[in-house]
Amino acid sequence: MHFFSDNVTPIAPAIMAAIADADRADHGYDGDAWSARLDGAFSDLFDTPVNALWVSTGTAANCIALATLCPPYGGILCHEEAHIVADECGAPGFFTHGATLMPLPGAGAKLTPQAMTDRLKTIRPDVHQVPARAISITNATEYGLVYTPDEVAALGEIAKANGLGFHMDGARFANAVAHLGCAPADVTWRAGVDALSFGCVKNGGMVGEALLFFGKQAPVRATEAKRWRKRSGHLFSKGRYLAAQILAMIANDLWLANAHAANGAAQALAQGATGRLMHPVEANELFIRLTADEAASLRAQGFDFYDWGEGAARLVTNWSQDAASVAPLADALKALDRG
Repeated sequence: MHFFSDNVTPIAPAIMAAIADADRADHGYDGDAWSARLDGAFSDLFDTPVNALWVSTGTAANCIALATLCPPYGGILCHEEAHIVADECGAPGFFTHGATLMPLPGAGAKLTPQAMTDRLKTIRPDVHQVPARAISITNATEYGLVYTPDEVAALGEIAKANGLGFHMDGARFANAVAHLGCAPADVTWRAGVDALSFGCVKNGGMVGEALLFFGKQAPVRATEAKRWRKRSGHLFSKGRYLAAQILAMIANDLWLANAHAANGAAQALAQGATGRLMHPVEANELFIRLTADEAASLRAQGFDFYDWGEGAARLVTNWSQDAASVAPLADALKALDRG
């Protein structure tokens, strides 16, 4: 039973069907009928005009978004454990042609208004220091915590007051919204977000993510993003296959149904890990205290997962699981406590 990550899971049947349906001749790149529907489909979902484009990976989505929000001489305020800091091999600097990441601390990989305000106060308004030009947060965070609409709005107010672009890495955005039970608009553009990397692969897609732009600058930023996509080698010749997956993901709220399944499975595991949890379980990731011997015992029983530093492990559930399917691991965790 695999709990490594939700980016290695099977493709959702509806996504596979959409790929098959798109398997016919059409215009190349993003000139096809599926790509042309993305703006309208996401505008309906977010209840506001949206400029949307497909990109190949989450790293590309994050970094192309940041390239449209931050100039090469600017800085990007983010958490010190953000994916763009720890897991993208310097891609933000590569795509932005030199922008500086400005990592900040925060419990559960969450940025706080106080930490951001304190950091902004240290930057002199002269040419000798890097000026902050953007904010990037992850929702759900790298530790599976979820920013509420009020928490995002508090950061959005700081962004607005300081003229900063506001990006959200939404690799697990569906899991965050499923947990919150709010409208997707409430935790994005209504709270001040300018650009959203809308995750699909971790939620049952095969390949491809959506990059969304909100607000008055959205058309200009989307046009710039398309040039960054081409320049960086991420413009697929047969983009309809990516667009078809994304459209199928948001049709009939499949994105939410899949996320609810993954979150529910995580809650079932949490019941078996009482006393071991290092963070609240709000999305589909669990971080638990586990000795080396306990980890070896679980792996001997067929459970796969990543160690997360000494004495800890990360478990990730996915759209294809439910409480019943993860029950063996929940029971095995309980058995560890019984000795």
